[in-house]
Amino acid sequence: MTSPTASSRSSGRPAWAGRNYSLLTAAAVVTGLGSHGALVASAFAVLEAGGDGGDVGLVAAARTLPLVLFLLIGGAVSDRLPRHHVMVAANVLNCLSQAAFALLVLTGEPRLWHMMLLAALGGTGQAFFGPAAEGMLMSSVDGENAERAFAVFRMAMQGAALGGAALGGAMVAAIGPGWVLAADAAAFALAGALRAFLDVGHIAPRAPGGGLLADLRDGWREFAGRPWLWGIVVQFSLANAVVAAADAVYGPLVARDHLGGAGPWGLALGAFGAGTVAGALLMTRWKPRRLLFAGTLCVFPLALPSAALAVPVPIGVLYGVMFLAGATVEVFGVSWMTALHQEIPEHKLSRVAAYDWFGSVALVPLATAAAGPAEDAFGRTAALWGCAGLVVLVTAAVLCVPDVRDLRRRTAPVARGGAEPASADAERPVGGLG
Repeated sequence: MTSPTASSRSSGRPAWAGRNYSLLTAAAVVTGLGSHGALVASAFAVLEAGGDGGDVGLVAAARTLPLVLFLLIGGAVSDRLPRHHVMVAANVLNCLSQAAFALLVLTGEPRLWHMMLLAALGGTGQAFFGPAAEGMLMSSVDGENAERAFAVFRMAMQGAALGGAALGGAMVAAIGPGWVLAADAAAFALAGALRAFLDVGHIAPRAPGGGLLADLRDGWREFAGRPWLWGIVVQFSLANAVVAAADAVYGPLVARDHLGGAGPWGLALGAFGAGTVAGALLMTRWKPRRLLFAGTLCVFPLALPSAALAVPVPIGVLYGVMFLAGATVEVFGVSWMTALHQEIPEHKLSRVAAYDWFGSVALVPLATAAAGPAEDAFGRTAALWGCAGLVVLVTAAVLCVPDVRDLRRRTAPVARGGAEPASADAERPVGGLG
């Protein structure tokens, strides 16, 4: 078998960018282009079908609820089965659900329950895909190059988000949301094909363990025993919920009423994506020693977009605010991935990632479903200011956890190896990749 280093040299890739890493990055770009356009398209599909802000929130909640319900099972399955098989199966489900959603929008007037059901199928696929993908990515790089690899991966992914959101908004305005949803279905099909070529055939399957429940308990012990881990997950369970409500429900409504509709809102999301690209580019060079302290300080600006929508500021100012928020939160994103990579044993990565995802999205269905009623009760402006204030409050609170302030970056992971069985897809330590 050709070593990752040799393969990278022959293909012109950096020495640390092995075959699996390159395929994962390419597939993430493809799905990023489709999915971020579809986020804009799905909201405006609901509005064009006669729905209101509450209906937009219900469709968003329908996608997130099964994501919450199945995440932990998805994490345990992804640590037990070859992760690329789980990823491809999830991509197939997402492809079919988005294709059906597109067909409904293009051929008639979709009913709310139709859109909620198809969104729920997409969320189910994501529940299995997310932990598998995170574990697969982290097992494809070594400790010395992990931070740079994660920064480049996220830069590519966020660049796709930039293009997808801007293009999706323009396409919705020009030809309608149905075609954007159809393009997302095609993107899932192509990404699944790329992930099917991940090279894991030389890795022995994981040895049988104590079953699914035992794996879930083991993942919980790993998660609960690290204050920095559960502290930040609690922080983002609240922050993500209110940011999701602002982006999925209030943002399109403010755009419709004050900013000119889908096109400008798509560009605003694209500005956030551009900021994340800039933040990831910064992290290819900057390696803060206190990973989580630096990253958490950079979460505070995530409150700014909600505040800007509350005013609302002119569209040019909103673009600048979104760019700044994207750049700073990406510093946190790369730091977080690096901390997980260096601290969590490889064969437990998907389970821990599942608990991370679970906590981070658990309140999103409630927040998006409640966004419409909250607007009716308090007004859109007050609801948006509440979103901004909660982000600041929980970010300040997590800085009180000593491990968040003190965790240091290391050259190599501290929890790799040992007598535990290898995962079903960990790269063999050939040519610098472990």
